[in-house]
Amino acid sequence: MEYPNGYVYELMDQGGPTDNRAPYFKEAVDEMMRARTLCAKANATLPDDPAYVDYLEELFGRKLDGVRILTPFICDFGNRVKFGKGVFINHSAILSASGGIEFEDGVMSAPGLRIATINHDMNERHTKYTYGKVLVKKNAWLGMNVTICPGVTIGEYAVVAAGAVVTKDVPDYAVVGGVPAKLIRWLDPEEQKE
Repeated sequence: MEYPNGYVYELMDQGGPTDNRAPYFKEAVDEMMRARTLCAKANATLPDDPAYVDYLEELFGRKLDGVRILTPFICDFGNRVKFGKGVFINHSAILSASGGIEFEDGVMSAPGLRIATINHDMNERHTKYTYGKVLVKKNAWLGMNVTICPGVTIGEYAVVAAGAVVTKDVPDYAVVGGVPAKLIRWLDPEEQKE
């Protein structure tokens, strides 16, 4: 059977499943290799050499004006990540992005961010995958070593405490922490500055 270009991404957008043995999955494998190669080149460039940004711009297929990403940095699907304005991703982030990741304006993360958008099928774990897009809304703040699981939305101005594992959506203006992350308190929307 012939599969059109982008078919694997249509399946990912629908949540899967995909099968890594199917011919359509080669497009995903090619993107993973492209992304890993560009991340390796960026990470091999000294951090005071602005040339590392060129590799990241190639990875994401766009200028990173207003977006700052520090190396080391790992992303397996550069074509599945969207950035708003004023986004800051501190060093040592790992984005497993096949299911799609979107950072809205003003998002900032501390070092060690982990985002997963893919999961393995419980029974056919070596070959079948499912997906869930992660959306990080405007001005959210992700603390050090935060892990965000597939399908989660982090609300506007939300704060995720260091070391949290986020398995469920976080409402706007919520402060969450722990494993799994739970509500700690609410921020006052009147006190938030753009």
